[in-house]
Amino acid sequence: MQRLLITGVTGLIGRSVLNSILKEQLDYEITALIRPNTALERFSSFRSSVELAQIDLADTEKLYDYLKNNSFDLIMHIGALRGGRKFPRDIYIKANYYSTEQFVEHCQKHGSRFIYCSSVGVFGVIPKELPATNETERNPDSLYHWTKIESERIINQAVLKGLNAAILRPSITYGPGDYGFPYQMVKLVQKKLFPIINKRIWIHLCNVNTITRAFLWLLKNEYTPGLALNVADREPVQLRNLVDFISREIHGKNYNTILKLDRNLFALGESIARKLKNELWTSRFQLISHSWFYYVDNTYELMNLPPTFTIPDIRIIIDDILKK
Repeated sequence: MQRLLITGVTGLIGRSVLNSILKEQLDYEITALIRPNTALERFSSFRSSVELAQIDLADTEKLYDYLKNNSFDLIMHIGALRGGRKFPRDIYIKANYYSTEQFVEHCQKHGSRFIYCSSVGVFGVIPKELPATNETERNPDSLYHWTKIESERIINQAVLKGLNAAILRPSITYGPGDYGFPYQMVKLVQKKLFPIINKRIWIHLCNVNTITRAFLWLLKNEYTPGLALNVADREPVQLRNLVDFISREIHGKNYNTILKLDRNLFALGESIARKLKNELWTSRFQLISHSWFYYVDNTYELMNLPPTFTIPDIRIIIDDILKK
């Protein structure tokens, strides 16, 4: 039985991937890395099914010692500190970059496979070309995005030296139990407080089931080392159409708000957030006032993934909120 090390299992994507591996009873002896002092309810559903190693990704010395004294046939690195969190710069770099470097070195030493969860954020919050492809210019417009760009760089360098690695770049992902951008959008529409810009905006979200299927495909199939794929719903969606759909599901009618704002106001808000060096609010203004979408045709074709569509699949979030 091969040994699998997986990180990020208390987050939306990692939890979904681990639960799917366990459900399908894939032939792996699984060790899950979790942060020390993590609340029990965040891993109680699988703690009896896997071995747990309580190590913070930012604790590079402890991680180094652990990897030195253990060997794995496959490392699936999904965990990371997400953007907009209030952590010092060195913690971000340790947790997101140096940990990846250590996993890569371990896989090189032991001839192991490495599957990495990157982010479409390597193209910046708003890509410089649409749809963004593998050839699109990288844009380190935040510390989080910089760590993903640099992590991909060291993986690709290792591939040239023989590492069997693959990279998946999910877009902003939605699913039950997550409280990121999609959740906040639905909540604001529910309260009729979501601001609408007076121009057509296209956005491209990712159903958690789609990125989960992509990770499982990599577990079950051979692929060309260095494979890197963007992962998102089959098509982007117009932001206004999505907001109207959410409103109909919750209120029974299209969205109506006095918060229909001129694009200049959004530009002003984004400018102020930049001057205050607030990455979270800068990205929030960008995400609802600029288009962002990605080339995913090759992902669906290679993996034969069942297509997901933000409308109506955003009901996953709506139902989760309405149950509370």
